[in-house]
Amino acid sequence: MTLGDRSPVSRRSFLKGAGGVAAAGSALGAAQALSASQQVERLSGTTEIQLDINGEKFKVRVEPRTSLLNALRNHCEPPLTGTKIVCDRGSCGACTVFVNKQPVYSCMLLAVDCTEKKITTVEGLAVGGKLTHVQEEFVAHDALMCGFCTPGFVMSVTACLEKNPKATREEIQSACSGNLCRCGTYPRIFEAALAAGKKLQGGR
Repeated sequence: MTLGDRSPVSRRSFLKGAGGVAAAGSALGAAQALSASQQVERLSGTTEIQLDINGEKFKVRVEPRTSLLNALRNHCEPPLTGTKIVCDRGSCGACTVFVNKQPVYSCMLLAVDCTEKKITTVEGLAVGGKLTHVQEEFVAHDALMCGFCTPGFVMSVTACLEKNPKATREEIQSACSGNLCRCGTYPRIFEAALAAGKKLQGGR
């Protein structure tokens, strides 16, 4: 075959072909990058979940690592800030809520693990704006100072008295052993709890 028999390759056609190869390579790279991005999103991105809180449905978008406490305070609309952040490591009890009627530290639970459970916060105790007996007695006995621990104590005392309205001071103290009050309001808290127990027994 002579040189004259060869098909001529112009500079324009060469550059056009090279551009097509480059574009294909870029598209492949973009596809790979998108796939990696999707993987990252699955591992650490946000996801929408639904939480049943105080009898209402809340749709929230959270990261898989978001605690129930964080979801309540920062992702619900309106925010449920009655549950307090104090230690944020499961040692003070200020963030106590009910999950399926059991008192738990909300800072130690992942929000995504609570999607099919019934959650009650301190905001959900009063019905129609009427305080519960426990809440009334906390007010009457001035069982609070700074107030950060108060919602957690209210929840723990409520759980105790719902099981046994006749609970003794020692039993109430045991039920609140996971709650800390740095202001030292324990005597008034336990007096309020005993008074609430009498109300629950019908002994106003």
